Amino acid sequence: MEFLLHHGVTVFGQWISIAELAGQVFALAVVFLAQRRTLWTWPVQVGATVLLFSVYVSAHLGGLAGRQIAILLISLYGWWAWSRRTDPVYGVVVRKGRWTERAVMLGAFAVGTVAMALVLQALDASWAPWPDAAIFIGTLVAFAAQGVGLVEFWGVWLMVDAIGVPLQISSGLYFSAAIYVVFAALVIHGWVTWNRSARAAAAEDRVTAVTG
Repeated sequence: MEFLLHHGVTVFGQWISIAELAGQVFALAVVFLAQRRTLWTWPVQVGATVLLFSVYVSAHLGGLAGRQIAILLISLYGWWAWSRRTDPVYGVVVRKGRWTERAVMLGAFAVGTVAMALVLQALDASWAPWPDAAIFIGTLVAFAAQGVGLVEFWGVWLMVDAIGVPLQISSGLYFSAAIYVVFAALVIHGWVTWNRSARAAAAEDRVTAVTG
């Protein structure tokens, strides 16, 4: 991993380590795969977390580094869950969250961000504890919702991207910031795609209920 951190390429005058380049490319691939609801989403995500963990540790961003460990664990769960909750034609079955589920997601994000920021401050693990914490917790909420097939996870990702772009720029991780901008565009497209699938699944359930 040291080799990947200390060797890289220069793009538009900015040096990018191999670890950052490969990790963000893998993360970008995850968005494409998630849109298509393929099981490959999760093993590719595992590869991204290993690479990006080392990148964020070297940048003294404890929250972003810590979230890679959490993402790894959630990815293993998502891999297991998606392999058991599939539609024979379209892949994993998706749906819109209930209002109670949305409230739980919002509450978990708010409370979790405050708690994580205080931990990062106490440990002196991040130079920007609040946005670092928000990205950490937002990622957990997004992946947890994705694992059970909730459309709203795309909205959480969009919020994470909005916080992540300025943080990455301030950290000198310009390539990662650019990737976050691309993420945002893909997230919007994924949100539209999953909403369409959720409506189709709900309509099919209604037809089944009437005819069954």
